[in-house]
Order: sequence, then structure tokens, then C-alpha cells
Amino acid sequence: MDGRLQIRRWIQKAAAMMLAVGLILTAPCQVETVWAQDAVSSHGVLRVQGADLVDSKGEKFQLYGMSTHGIAWFPQYVNKETFRTLRDDWGSNCVRIAMYTDEYNGYCSGGKKEELKKLVENGVSYATELGMYVIVDWHVLNDKNPNVYKAEAEQFFDEMAEKWKDQNNVIYEICNEPNSGVTWEEIKSYGDQIIPVIRKHDSDAVIIVGTPTWSQDVDQALKNPLKYENVMYALHFYAGTHTDWLRNRAEECVKQGLPVFISEFGMCDASGNGANDFEQAGKWMELIERYNLSYCCWNLANKNETSSVLKSECVKISGWDEADLSQSGQWIRQQFRTESQR
Repeated sequence: MDGRLQIRRWIQKAAAMMLAVGLILTAPCQVETVWAQDAVSSHGVLRVQGADLVDSKGEKFQLYGMSTHGIAWFPQYVNKETFRTLRDDWGSNCVRIAMYTDEYNGYCSGGKKEELKKLVENGVSYATELGMYVIVDWHVLNDKNPNVYKAEAEQFFDEMAEKWKDQNNVIYEICNEPNSGVTWEEIKSYGDQIIPVIRKHDSDAVIIVGTPTWSQDVDQALKNPLKYENVMYALHFYAGTHTDWLRNRAEECVKQGLPVFISEFGMCDASGNGANDFEQAGKWMELIERYNLSYCCWNLANKNETSSVLKSECVKISGWDEADLSQSGQWIRQQFRTESQR
């Protein structure tokens, strides 16, 4: 471990201890523009080079930010002022817009498709105005196999990619978390159908593809990757559940050249609830920094669960004080602020 990582590890441990004993002050967050930057103007079109995400100058680049919860349930956070707070106060440079496909009011299960598409479109517009990168997440979960709604995915991505073909800040995540025995071969077949739909309009946008077992089995993608450029593979972790064994897998894949994107993670257990494990989360951050991995934290909402970064009683959609944040929110805000100063 080099000196910088040692210092970062010490800061993370200290923050975790302060959270545990309630010593973090509840003074208002001063929402200042000292953190703000127009990341897109500075770094331009992103692409994948080997295992790395690089910017328009060919230099390694790291995306980090928040993922919304399901936008059908928490639409209020798809908001320009919300994103501005994440940029200016939290220091993040991207946002992930999660649109569930098969849950209650999901896009493919009774949800209002036009309203959901409008929310996604608005989110992309807000991020663009603020110079942030934005991930459009086709949030496969309850449907398990992305092929269940492949036709709907084709139509959605065809329309969205055509709309944003001239933008350089939009990233497409074509299946969130395949699960329940879905094989990499099935996911790869889905990717072979959906990626050309996007490429028809946008020849170089970065595309993130989920992997088996709730996006944990990135090693299967390593053995048989998709035959397209600018594709990355999702790895998701929850620090209270996923420890050394998954970190070792992630590190081995990256060392062998697989471009990994941590498009969802939490500091708690895999249910999105339970106790936070900030020690394990700190170890994950060491790995992330060592290999310059991009990452998005779950979730931007005031749902009454550990992974939500806002307290359930908080109704503000921007300009949050420290007292508005859950323990998860306090920890990840500090992580982003530290990141933005590197």
C-alpha cells in the first residue's frame, strides 16, 4: 500500500469511527461552487482503452456519483437542483438514472412509459446542462433475464440513442443485474441484439453490460467478452455482504484487461438494508483507487433503508444539511468530496 492509500484508509477509518459514535457534526452543509467543474467540457468523449476508461485526451478518467432509486417511485430526485447539489457540494461528476423494467409501475410492467421516458430525458438534459456524465440504466432485476423484455429494450434504446447521438456525456447500461441462474451466454446474446441498436445511431458511446448473479460474475465475461469496442462490464457490491472473495475476483479481472465499471454499490448488506460496514467499504475504495475504477453509489432517495443517502424524514430535494443525510449519505459524500480534490 503506497503512502496516499495509507492516508486515505486512515481518513476512512476515522470517519467510520466518528459515524459510529455520533461525533460528526450536524452543521449545515455549505453548498459552494468550489467543488464544481464542467467535467464534460474538460474531458469530452469517453472511451474504453484496455481495462481503463479514458477521456478525449487518452488520459485515464474516473466517473463517480450517485444512482437514483427507481424513478417511478422517487421521481422528485430527477431534478436539476438535486444534480447541482451532487456536483457542487458533493463533488461528483456523474449521475445514474435507474429505470426499473419489471417491478411495480416498471417500464414493462404497467408503468406509464411516456412519463418514465420523459423523466429519463429530463435527467439527461439536467446532467448535460451541468456538465455531468449520465448513465441511462435499464434496471433489470425482478425480470431476472434481460431477454424477457428484449423487444422493449430494443425500442427504448433505439429511440434514446437516436435522440442523444450527438452528445458526448451519455452512457448506456443495458441490463442492471441479471440473476437467478441466467447465464453469461444468455446475457451475451442479449448484448449482441441491443448493442447494434445503439451503435446504429452512436458509434462510440460507452455501454455497460450487467453480468450474472446480480452483476458479480465478471469473471465469466473475462472468459468470453463481447466483440464490441467501448464496452464495460458491471460489477456490483454491497460491503456488508461482498468482501475479499469478490474484491479478489474484481482485481484479477482488471489485471487481465477486463474493463470493469462498478455501476452500483452500497456500504450495507446486499438487501440494501442492515448495518453499514465502513471497514469493508474502505477496502473496496482502496481497490477502486488502485485501478482507477468508476463507481456509482446506491441510492439517491429518502427511502427508509440503510442504503438511502437521505434520512426518511428529509423532504428536501437539494441543498441538504449534514443532519439530512443518513450514515450512508455522510460517508459517501465525504468520499466524493475527497475524490474531487485528487
